[in-house]
Amino acid sequence: MILRVVCPLLRHKRIILYENTPIIYSYSQLRQKSNKDALTSRRSEVDTNVKPLGEKVKETTKTASYLGVILLGVGVTGALFYAVFNELFSSKSPNNVYTKAAKRCLNDPRIQDSLGQPITTYGEETRRGRRQHVSHLKYEKNGKRYLRMRFYLQGSFRKGTVQLEMMENESGNYEYRYLFVEIDDLLRSTIVLEDNRKETIAQQMPLLI
Repeated sequence: MILRVVCPLLRHKRIILYENTPIIYSYSQLRQKSNKDALTSRRSEVDTNVKPLGEKVKETTKTASYLGVILLGVGVTGALFYAVFNELFSSKSPNNVYTKAAKRCLNDPRIQDSLGQPITTYGEETRRGRRQHVSHLKYEKNGKRYLRMRFYLQGSFRKGTVQLEMMENESGNYEYRYLFVEIDDLLRSTIVLEDNRKETIAQQMPLLI
């Protein structure tokens, strides 16, 4: 009697177990599959973040080239600033030599009487009528530097041509070798403001024993 009751119960439990087994198995398969997909996606993310060696070399080369261009630009800018500073503020620049010589000529009473006031100074006249360029020449002789210059004076009576030459002294500064004005009159008069050529020639001559 007992066996008749127990056997049907055992058979019913086996049927339920067999029916639930595929569900458990399919759930474990889905879990394994999801873990594999997550691992694959992580690997793909890592692979995309890692750059090849060739691209790294290209980026390094680009950075170096940009840095070189920047340094070159800074160097050129510095050279330009130095040239402008040397031209405007150096006592040996042609611009400063011209300014000092012109001021000295304008303040000379002999030049004022000969040309008539007011007096203006100007450089070489271009094709367009501009008179800003002052003719000058730099050269070196016997280890010393020279600067030769010419510009013009325009008064109410006459014109004049300024001729000057600067010579570098022992301290490295410029001093006048000569400075005079040729008056545009019938006599072609000359007004001498500085003339140290005899002294410079005597200094350059060798001593006789």
